[in-house]
Amino acid sequence: MTDIKVIIPAFNEADSIAKVIEEIPDTVSEIIVVSNNSTDDTIKNAKKAGAIVLSENRKGYGYACLCGMDYVAKQSKPPDIIVFIDGDYSDYPEELDKVVAPILEKNIDFVIGARVKRLREEGSMTPQQVFGNWLATFLMKLLFRATFTDLGPFRAIKYDKLLTLEMEDKTYGWTVEMQLKALKKKLTYIEVPVRYKKRIGISKVSGTVKGSIFAGVKILGWIFKYSIK
Repeated sequence: MTDIKVIIPAFNEADSIAKVIEEIPDTVSEIIVVSNNSTDDTIKNAKKAGAIVLSENRKGYGYACLCGMDYVAKQSKPPDIIVFIDGDYSDYPEELDKVVAPILEKNIDFVIGARVKRLREEGSMTPQQVFGNWLATFLMKLLFRATFTDLGPFRAIKYDKLLTLEMEDKTYGWTVEMQLKALKKKLTYIEVPVRYKKRIGISKVSGTVKGSIFAGVKILGWIFKYSIK
């Protein structure tokens, strides 16, 4: 049986984290929530919902993901697939089986849950998110002949392939770094259309001008870094 583990970075997601955990399919062997310096009841609610909870006090999405990966790396038996999903309930956790299906059925290495317009709830993505996704994926197409259309956080990847990427970004550039390194390593990849709804609570990235600017700079920085390698 395929061993699938889920890593959920979470910063002050007390109102949403249990909903995310409870709607993840039973095909998953372990749900790992990484509290990224949360000051609310995220940890308590995640534990109550049945997740393994880790704490990463260094602020940053990438820090939280790396903390989850470090935990998995120390286990006696490596999983087959790692799924990343946000803790804000903007994705539909029950679609996890759909996201991992290309890996299980077609031996694809890496799958992005693409937040296509026809499946997005109105207002679920800010204008700066929509533009940022368009610009980043346009540049990847232009520079690397990629076919990505989204930097969606709901994604699945073979664990052994994830390790070859040697992920390092600590903050906003995590998703684009993974996609760029997947291209460089010539991993097979595909996008699966997923539904997307308004998140619970305020986004720490797209919900602020500062967050949007920093995220944009980091994403473009990774793209141009790889364009000259």
